[in-house]
Amino acid sequence: MADPYQNSYHHGDPDGYGTYGEGGQDGYGYQTDYPPQEEDAASDVTEGHDEDDQMYEGEYQGIPHPDEIKAARRAARAKARTAVDAVSEQEELAEQYEDIMEDCGHGRFQWSLFVVLGLALMADSVECFVVAFALPSAEKDMCLSNAEKGMLGLIVFLGMMFGAFIWGGMADKVGRRKCLIIALAINCIAAFLSSFAQGYGSFIFFRLFSGIGIGGSVPIVYSYFSEFLQMDKRGEHLSWLCMFWMIGGIYASFSAWGIIPRYGWGFSMGTEFQFHSWRVFVLVCALPAIAALIGLMFMPESPRFLLEHAKHDEAWMILKHVHDINWRAKGEPERVFTVSQIKTPKTQEDEFFEIQSSTGTAFQRWVVRTVTLVKLVLKNVVSLLAPELRLATLLMAIIWFTMAFSYYGLAVWFPDMIKHLQYEEYESKVKVFHGEKVERFHFNFSLENQVHKGGEYINDKFVNIEIKSVKFENSLFEDCYFEDIKSTNTFFENCTIRSTVFYNTDLYEERFIDCRMENTSFLNTKKGCHLNFEEENDVLIYLVSFLGSLAVLPGNIISALFMDKIGRIRMIGGSMLISAGCTFFLFMSFSQAAIIAWQCLFCGVSVAAWNGIEVITVELYPASKRATAFGLLNAICKLAAILGSSIFASFVGITKAVPILLSCVALVCGGLLALKLPETREKVLL
Repeated sequence: MADPYQNSYHHGDPDGYGTYGEGGQDGYGYQTDYPPQEEDAASDVTEGHDEDDQMYEGEYQGIPHPDEIKAARRAARAKARTAVDAVSEQEELAEQYEDIMEDCGHGRFQWSLFVVLGLALMADSVECFVVAFALPSAEKDMCLSNAEKGMLGLIVFLGMMFGAFIWGGMADKVGRRKCLIIALAINCIAAFLSSFAQGYGSFIFFRLFSGIGIGGSVPIVYSYFSEFLQMDKRGEHLSWLCMFWMIGGIYASFSAWGIIPRYGWGFSMGTEFQFHSWRVFVLVCALPAIAALIGLMFMPESPRFLLEHAKHDEAWMILKHVHDINWRAKGEPERVFTVSQIKTPKTQEDEFFEIQSSTGTAFQRWVVRTVTLVKLVLKNVVSLLAPELRLATLLMAIIWFTMAFSYYGLAVWFPDMIKHLQYEEYESKVKVFHGEKVERFHFNFSLENQVHKGGEYINDKFVNIEIKSVKFENSLFEDCYFEDIKSTNTFFENCTIRSTVFYNTDLYEERFIDCRMENTSFLNTKKGCHLNFEEENDVLIYLVSFLGSLAVLPGNIISALFMDKIGRIRMIGGSMLISAGCTFFLFMSFSQAAIIAWQCLFCGVSVAAWNGIEVITVELYPASKRATAFGLLNAICKLAAILGSSIFASFVGITKAVPILLSCVALVCGGLLALKLPETREKVLL
């Protein structure tokens, strides 16, 4: 598809939009807000109206005109610049860019971009849930061990960690839009292939690349969207964007509940290829990324990025496009884009080293460009520790780490604790049979949650039944017959099995521990695992995830409405400290309902801190380092998520105190350090 924003205009063309002249106030390329128009150039909208008769509707109530407010802001910023002895070129560009975005207004274009980037953020949220929901079914489909299940749960975060670092760094050198398109495309392709992967190795490989792809979503989305927002809209609308993460959790929960238990939603091709309903769920989870990918095809590159790389013409045309779309949608198509000059940094460092097309082979030229790009990205990463950014980077790294360590650790701990309570309740209902003697009996009913000790089973038949969570200890089976048996968590320990036949069962050798076999036959033994969705898929887990996602709605609304009023620092520090206090309620989590309630409370309070962290991250760093910094910090976030989920899960069923104290201490430390950050709500984006 041709990119309409890659065209340039001619400076001397009388039909062009403008030139890079020297006019305008404060050295900027502005003329006036409303330049005089010739009579024949008047818009149809204003035809028949006398401009002198026009009156702003808020004038009678003493409400200042929006243009007056805009002029006052510019005057205040100009006054602040004159008070400073020297203003850098970067600050001059930032001030002018802010003025341009105010002229462009906030309207239809930003809302269109909001939806597209929101879908990309939603895809990131879904990626965090997809393996957790599919795992109970996938483990039986692929016969996964506990170690393999644990690795599969962590591999996605590992991929997202590398993806955030890679794509964040590249977005500052290659472009926000281009990198996001490539990242989402990798995620979609890998997710599609993973749904058809039959083996554990291939499935985990594709999920790793799916994570690498979607890892670029968060750092690029926030950097990209912030560069189309004016200062007074930035905090609020970046916070509204965070709501798509909540929507992603709700979408994943509903999809899992509606699809995975439907075992019939699949097909098979012999015994080698199985496509069960959980694989359909994996495919459905790729839809937000596909929708975002399609939407990005109609979105332009960030003009702020283009200006940093001296692409004046393309940036100018995109800004004019944004201006015209917004004012046409507001019913004022006669508004003229008055920018004739845009400042750019004089020194354009880090330009890609290109070799002539006649020099070397295509592969050699690609190697040179790739090596150069890697060097530039790494140089940009190192520059985050320059004296002027070192303190902010270290503080943000600690805040991101402590927040993610607590949040993701508890996110795993909550459902695992619910499963543990369910297991304890199930264990409490176990039936124990001592020394029973059964002869010539036909077992045609299922056995569940039982322990048989010292029993004798003589000439009995076990045919076409299910045996779940049953253990036979020190028992004797003589002249017995087992046929068409489905078993789950069933074992024989220290038993004597004599003259017995096992036909078409899944009772293989590993189920018999220290047993003595005498004249015993195993015929047509089932290999692998079986699926039993009615019992293995607990709807409560989907409900817990859904309620946890929905609980952040009030926190999202409050943080969006007050982000620009109380500031980012108070929002982050207050939310993290209150969340730390909420963790102590977890000592009272004696039931499943209590755990769900405390989870909702914690998620609802902590989301304000997440929103503030993401807003201030894009505001602390200049455009040339913004996505790189966000990518590095988001990679630290994913590392903390891996550590937190692993550590917290290891204490389930052992003690509550360690996870609760760890999360509380981490949140308190992060919240107090957040108060040391500089406030950025009234600063233009550098």
